Amino acid sequence: MSTDGTQGGTVPRTGQVVVVGSANVDLVVDVPRHPGGGETILGGDLRRNPGGKGANQAVGAARAGGAGTTFVGALGHDDAADLLLASLDGAGVRTDLVERVDVPTGTALITVSPDGENAIVVAPGANSHVRVGAAQAARIAAADVVLAQLEIPLDVVRAAAAARRPAALLVLNAAPSRDLPRDVWDAIDVLVVNEHEAADLAGATGDADPSTLAALLLERVPAVVVTLGREGGLVAERRADGPLLTTVPATPVEAVDTTGAGDTFCGVLAAALARGADLPDAARLAAAAGALAVTRPGAQDAVPDAADVVALAQRTAHPAPQA
Repeated sequence: MSTDGTQGGTVPRTGQVVVVGSANVDLVVDVPRHPGGGETILGGDLRRNPGGKGANQAVGAARAGGAGTTFVGALGHDDAADLLLASLDGAGVRTDLVERVDVPTGTALITVSPDGENAIVVAPGANSHVRVGAAQAARIAAADVVLAQLEIPLDVVRAAAAARRPAALLVLNAAPSRDLPRDVWDAIDVLVVNEHEAADLAGATGDADPSTLAALLLERVPAVVVTLGREGGLVAERRADGPLLTTVPATPVEAVDTTGAGDTFCGVLAAALARGADLPDAARLAAAAGALAVTRPGAQDAVPDAADVVALAQRTAHPAPQA
């Protein structure tokens, strides 16, 4: 399959994305440094923000990517769920297929250091009860791109993959990293991972470089995007004459909080693919969105507007001449 999802035919695209994934309330504390084992440190004030990889990516696809976006997830009957629904609705994400369950909404405990790097522990809660029922499957079948992550059960990823139409793409952000069974590998059209996740999934030892990791992963999936933080990213596509590698340059910014930046990247990538962009162009746009996201605190609150993303991507591609 080509990454434009046409499978050699002409298929009309509506730019629709369905994100199947997690939603968490983020409990965030700024810290002078991340604590070591058995250590207690004093942090700043507690912030309570809407988050979760799936919900973040849905906001990214809708607000920063400009795509018609549906979120499929599960929330509890609590005020954390109300916070998340308000954020999703405010970003223009369709939430009519979010189910409410008798389990607390997922919670993420996050510490953020002065350089913007975060450490996260997630209590899944309602995310363990996400499902793809008849209504969810029908919406997935109408989408151009289905985007999933691994904060939900693997059976849900399988069900989402099975529900998509033949010309649609399954984009899997394999985070947090875990072993994937063969049927899940076979369903993936585009794999999105950071360098650590790439090494885990490729079974690499030592200090394998991103191009080596991408080549190993291309043995299992048609296309891979490896995000490299401040160093940009790498797009690898399987071709008959050998792997095609494209470097995605980084945009220098002053990082405030990296929480959710990778999710913003994934959402914008999915939105661009849903509109028919090729994978390298989609990744460049996604990189601009991720760069803007790290300049603001929070996850969903930090997702930029689509016009700002396009403007930054254009400036990065065509920098102004130096005086």
